[in-house]
Amino acid sequence: MFTLSKWTKGMGTALVVASALSFAGSVSAQQQQQPPALVEVAEASAEMMAPQAYMPGTVVSRNDSRIAAEISGKVKWVAPEGTLLKEGDVVAEIDDRNLRLALDRAESQIKRLDARITYLKADLARVQELAVNKNVPSSRVEEAESTLLMMQEELAQARVTAEQAEIDLERTKVRAPFPGRVVERLAQAGEYSVPGRQIARLVDTEHLEVSAQAPVTLSAMLMDGQSVVLRRDALVVDTSIRAIIPVGDSLSRTMEIRVSVPAGSRYVVGTAVQVGVPSSAPQQVVAVPRDALVLRNDGTYVYRVKDDNTAERMLVTTGAATGRRVAVTGGIEHGDKVIVRGGERLRPGQAVQLREGSTQVANGR
Repeated sequence: MFTLSKWTKGMGTALVVASALSFAGSVSAQQQQQPPALVEVAEASAEMMAPQAYMPGTVVSRNDSRIAAEISGKVKWVAPEGTLLKEGDVVAEIDDRNLRLALDRAESQIKRLDARITYLKADLARVQELAVNKNVPSSRVEEAESTLLMMQEELAQARVTAEQAEIDLERTKVRAPFPGRVVERLAQAGEYSVPGRQIARLVDTEHLEVSAQAPVTLSAMLMDGQSVVLRRDALVVDTSIRAIIPVGDSLSRTMEIRVSVPAGSRYVVGTAVQVGVPSSAPQQVVAVPRDALVLRNDGTYVYRVKDDNTAERMLVTTGAATGRRVAVTGGIEHGDKVIVRGGERLRPGQAVQLREGSTQVANGR
């Protein structure tokens, strides 16, 4: 028997179903009416990649010197901290009055000996003329020649003394052996300097590299020129090992590696960074740019562009990373186009429009 309550309940269920279908259709229509999102893409690629081990490193200068004086004297002036110098510029000056007097004395000695030699040469010529006529003995000629020779040797020694005085006088100006900045004054005006006394610390702030300690167990996987990465906060850049110092520390079991700083990087000497080096043998993986990863609370996703130019959201698991490339598993294959710009607000299935010229090369570098 049909009752009013059954009819009412049936009508309610139908209305709920109809409302749900209407809402779903409305959402689908809105999604289809949305304009295509403008995106940039890159290609996923099959690569040989090894897991990275990160170790702390410090930015250091390739030229860092505590410049010392070469002569004794009172310090007259030292370049203040922060002064930018070119190679050969004066870092400090030492009192040069005594050395100027020594140079004047040596030059005066040279003039005196020059005049003496001129006289002795004329005297020797007269004696030789007299000896031809037998007016003087031959011993007198020998004596004149010997005296002239001794004066010539004294002149040579006086010139050496003058040259040494010039060198010492030039050393009163302590010069920069390379371009850099004065970061510390180790002597002040009025102090007395002696040879070897440190005057100032000069640091080349343009030619930098990173010093890091790598476990000696990785020595078989590292070599000069090998590609590595530098990481500072969220910034990751590609670089290479400039040199490996293959001498391990007996306590820490580590060895030093020197890593090049990429051109254009703005680091300060002493900056702490991390150096990523291979921790095992490389393996074949599928890699995508780091910018393709979309991080959410429920996982990490990558948007792949399908043949119909719609976005497909794929849950992935990240693996080894090197520089701007990250290995992923979860359905991404070699040659797939993945979105690297414009995917932050994409919805699965949404139409996309590729920005002209946005497709990067296969390795994404």
